[in-house]
Amino acid sequence: MNAKRWIAIGIAAGLLAISVGFQTLFAVINSNFTDAIDTATGSTFLSEEIVEDGDMTNRIAVLKVEGTIQDTGEEASLLGSGTYNHAAFLEQLEQAGLDDTVGGVIIEVNSPGGGVVESAEIHDKVVEIQEEYGKPVYVSMGNTAASGGYYLAASANKIVAHPATLTGSIGVIMSTLNYAELADKIGIKEEVIKSAEHKDIMSGAREMTDEERDILQSIIDDMYEDFVQVIVDGRGMPEDQVRELGDGRVYSGKQAMENGLVDDLGDLEDTIAMMKEEQGLENAEVFEYTGDGFGMGSFWATAAEGLFVSDSDLLGIKQLMGKSNSPEAMYLYTE
Repeated sequence: MNAKRWIAIGIAAGLLAISVGFQTLFAVINSNFTDAIDTATGSTFLSEEIVEDGDMTNRIAVLKVEGTIQDTGEEASLLGSGTYNHAAFLEQLEQAGLDDTVGGVIIEVNSPGGGVVESAEIHDKVVEIQEEYGKPVYVSMGNTAASGGYYLAASANKIVAHPATLTGSIGVIMSTLNYAELADKIGIKEEVIKSAEHKDIMSGAREMTDEERDILQSIIDDMYEDFVQVIVDGRGMPEDQVRELGDGRVYSGKQAMENGLVDDLGDLEDTIAMMKEEQGLENAEVFEYTGDGFGMGSFWATAAEGLFVSDSDLLGIKQLMGKSNSPEAMYLYTE
């Protein structure tokens, strides 16, 4: 091969490297570093960690819902944050459904619930895995699996709670702060220009009107009806029984079992054993999807964090400043 050919190859390789570099840099700016690397390298597989050795062609996938179920619009942190990542979890559910080697899915829930939409999206994915892919889904409840944490579990083939699990909290909540009296005392007045009467509904600067309260209550009632129906359909329980249980209170795992909200008592290890025995998966390999990383992207993201993460990102200031303070309806067990 002559010198000109080597020079041409070198230039082409350099241009390719520059192209990949720019794609990665732009992704960092848009908080999509990991996805950009995976796109550039063609890697789209989720990383896995084996929990129990066994048959690699007939496996059990264990997925974790840890923390408040809410889509913050952030991708996984380059520092490997342990907080719940909604987009990553939905991706894990999708992968578990598509993977022909996965014979069953266990969702380990340790969550007080969260957003109405996010909880419904997980629930719909659970139903899709069951109906479209024909795979059983079990739920193992940890310390807390309340409100949205119970909503996503309601349609599982089996729900297993620890006797001390806090679950239930069936209902919807929306809240805001009213600081009108305080503002009057210190001389602060909010000036609002609005296009219609209810555009500033739930404003903290004034008292809510009866009409506005009725409007919001009707929305909450609609969402509660959906919650009730999900349990009726998923658990096969009479609607009047669900409404009686669904007054917002929490139950211990033992109480939940007595009331038909869960099927059995135990921990994750027990849930795995139950799935193996009941679903013909006695020799199955058990694995977890690790972190929020996607293939090669997660590797390079970790390697590059020192180069691209700013001090403000390290402190979480950027994320906090970007979050909306708008009131939101939640399936959430809270103070």
